Amino acid sequence: MLLDTASLYFRAYFGVPESVRAPDGTPVNAVRGLLDFIARLVRDHRPDDLVACMDNDWRPRWRVELIPSYKAHRVVEESERGPDAEEVPDTLSPQIPVIEEVLDAVGIARVGADGYEADDVIGTLVRRSGGPVDVVTGDRDLFQLVDDARGVRVLYPVKGMGDPMVVDEAALREKYGVASGAAYADLALLRGDPSDGLPGVAGVGEKTAARLLESYGDLDGILAAVGDPASALTPTQRRRLEAAREYLAVAPKVVRVAGDVALPEFDPALPAEPLHAQELEELAGRWGLGGSLRRLLDALAG
Repeated sequence: MLLDTASLYFRAYFGVPESVRAPDGTPVNAVRGLLDFIARLVRDHRPDDLVACMDNDWRPRWRVELIPSYKAHRVVEESERGPDAEEVPDTLSPQIPVIEEVLDAVGIARVGADGYEADDVIGTLVRRSGGPVDVVTGDRDLFQLVDDARGVRVLYPVKGMGDPMVVDEAALREKYGVASGAAYADLALLRGDPSDGLPGVAGVGEKTAARLLESYGDLDGILAAVGDPASALTPTQRRRLEAAREYLAVAPKVVRVAGDVALPEFDPALPAEPLHAQELEELAGRWGLGGSLRRLLDALAG
């Protein structure tokens, strides 16, 4: 089981009331919400291995060089944290180090790679895996990893941190009209995504993109059709795709997750008991983690 950690703690932050606070009054809604969700995942799915994948770089320079608008609208202007700091709610930022300390004390592997997003860490671990993988994320970008033949599916929280929707190839066909995770990646770059600053192809929405992929197989097939006067593309589609060639030449590298990231050594095994019990006890008291932490430890022990 691979967690898209930042996606999940953002979900927890907005899904759990900010009135959930530590003894000193500091909000810990994201911390406790994430712990409760991990406990539920462990209890319901019993993974052998669990990895919290981290954004060491939420907006990698190499992606921005290819598409300058990539996540540009989420950059904090004139931030003290650097030129590319992400806009994060004021009461969430202080909770992130707490989340990291608690995961480390519990013994849940926490893995990131400099210059890469958590998505790329997840993509690399999926590629390395020899068995079934559940990717847990609130970000549709990772639907591209769905692969029934390899047992890769996505658990996608629909509302808050409730029961996640299971996304497999059947779900992709039903919801988006594409047959595979790879096809979903092509659909995403054709459609574009304002939340990530991806312009897409002007005039090509989700349904049109799905029809093009159904007709021509993949992005390469669509581009080949643009250059083929005998293809069934309408004049408008041909013109729009031709105008977007420069974007389409770089978008695949930006949209598709990396699968070959160098990662540090780590132990992914799900711990049955805390790795650093004394440190965890101190964190629990300081931050008032109470029942949330107990539920996680009970799930791990179970």
